[in-house]
Amino acid sequence: MLILKKIFNFYINSSIHVALSVYAFVRITEFYFGVENNSVFNYFMFFSTITGYNFVKYFGIAKFHHRSLTKDLKIIQIFSLLCFLLMCYYAYQLPIKILALFIPFGFLTVLYAIPFLSGFQKSLRVISYLKIIIVAFVWAGTTVLLPLLSAEKIVDSSIVFYAVQRFLIVAVLILPFDIRDIKYDTISLQTIPKKIGIKNTKKLGFLLLLLALVIEFLISTQTTSKNIFLGFSLVTLLFLMRAKESQSSYYSSFWVEGLPIFWWILLIL
Repeated sequence: MLILKKIFNFYINSSIHVALSVYAFVRITEFYFGVENNSVFNYFMFFSTITGYNFVKYFGIAKFHHRSLTKDLKIIQIFSLLCFLLMCYYAYQLPIKILALFIPFGFLTVLYAIPFLSGFQKSLRVISYLKIIIVAFVWAGTTVLLPLLSAEKIVDSSIVFYAVQRFLIVAVLILPFDIRDIKYDTISLQTIPKKIGIKNTKKLGFLLLLLALVIEFLISTQTTSKNIFLGFSLVTLLFLMRAKESQSSYYSSFWVEGLPIFWWILLIL
């Protein structure tokens, strides 16, 4: 049991789970627009997500405590390096125009972690409300726009609407994390729950999810997809409403983070 727990913790802490969620979002986009599975782009997104998220999560620790890193963090560092090399391998196979479009999203991820404001003491993460906007924007761009542009789809109103919908969904999925982190975040990190309170945060999440649902029923042409999205929305709403400061260890990091995977599985079934 101890070994299984260590493997599971590595799965969560090394960002494999969040990378699978990003992969699921990309596959959902391909499903909705009838695009053939682009394995090169999809694997590139998977490994770049692990690279980016581990960079954001462990940049400060690696910078200031490099020699005193625990064994688990050193393993994650090595794993992240391997994922970075695999990301480069798949990036080499992608068209230059797709890589060029990916660069701004990657740049935002770097600025999210590295302090460059106020005398290089603050990153974009500490600016009020900007955290959720940046993360949702990056996810929407990389899981809707980029896979469709890679498939040489012309960006029309339906693609824009689905990108907006994805932005809203990701924003809602972030809220349980922000609720959990209220007691851990510094005073300078003004997240939505800190600004408007947990109760109002849940109301905001409900409104965002309702808007995403409206987009689904206005744009989607498949009844099955609409019904599945409705089910996904209800489950997401349930997790949002049950979110609290004192969550179980895996409430947000596994269950909430895994909701896109749940959505994708329902679609392929």
